[in-house]
Amino acid sequence: MTVTLADVAARARVSPATVSRVLNGNYPVAASTRERVLKAVDELDYVLNGPASALAAATSDLVGVLVNDIADPFFGIMASAAQSAIGESATGRGGGEKLAVVCNTGGSPERELTYLTLLQRQRAAAVILMGGSLEDPGHLAATAGKLTKLAEAGTRVVLCGRPPVPGDASAAALVFDNRAGARRLTEHLLGLGHRRIGYVAGPADRTTTRHRLEGHREALAAAGVPEGPTVHGPYDRASGHGAAAELLARDPHLTAVVAANDTVALGVCAALRERGLSVPGDVSVAGFDDLPFSVDAVPALTTVRLPLHEAGVRAGRLAMGAEEPPAGGEETVPGELVVRGSTGAPRGGGALR
Repeated sequence: MTVTLADVAARARVSPATVSRVLNGNYPVAASTRERVLKAVDELDYVLNGPASALAAATSDLVGVLVNDIADPFFGIMASAAQSAIGESATGRGGGEKLAVVCNTGGSPERELTYLTLLQRQRAAAVILMGGSLEDPGHLAATAGKLTKLAEAGTRVVLCGRPPVPGDASAAALVFDNRAGARRLTEHLLGLGHRRIGYVAGPADRTTTRHRLEGHREALAAAGVPEGPTVHGPYDRASGHGAAAELLARDPHLTAVVAANDTVALGVCAALRERGLSVPGDVSVAGFDDLPFSVDAVPALTTVRLPLHEAGVRAGRLAMGAEEPPAGGEETVPGELVVRGSTGAPRGGGALR
């Protein structure tokens, strides 16, 4: 059953006019009253709908860009590119300019849903969600519901770097082929002669983590090589630093480590150097994403290059309606293997001798 303004007013014990004033922000309302109204809105999951809200959404100046961590170059590059594309798609003064607002979730699923709710209330013209998704059925169902309501109100929804949300057919999805990229990366190491390969994975509950780990394991299975130890952790340098010690403790004879991303790979390299091991002389290290610092690392990182800037531009143009959405709503974005100095043929009898 559709929730109405009157339902929210009854729940908050105020008049419908007061609810309207709170939601529109066009009239002063006492803080306690405003909090009560917003709580009722959340509890009832109320959003404006129908022709009036669709019209409002179509004329909104707001585009929301949701990222896990804007300080992470992976998200910063895409968000910056999307924002530029949104600005370039405007048609001049009074002719479609949009305000792109970056919403930093900190990786919190609750915060992601909160931002989607706030963007509903603001009648956002478009919403772009960047990066992998949490693989939790409850969160995915809640996200699907939010995205569907946004689309019904006239908001364009774009997923950039994440797969479609089960139960939602409204979003245009640009999906990085993490699985194939990880497979090629591991095949490269196998081709060099490595047979004892450790893996530093991202958080276990993220789509990006699962797809990259699956690609790695597919390559090992195809070559008949047993899986080495795997350690999960955040996508940051500290995770790679700590994981390297754990991997070597579990298999002292590792000759290669595949890291969840380039930032994690830098942590791995630092930990290896602290143990007196050289890269790639004793242990080869590979990353993922080809972030800007990868080529300047010493040695430069072998990695998988994702077209982050290009994907961000396309996401921004899709959000503005400047490009047609992909056929079937989903487009696979491939990565490219980039071989640099951090990987080489194994030598000697193992990492620790």
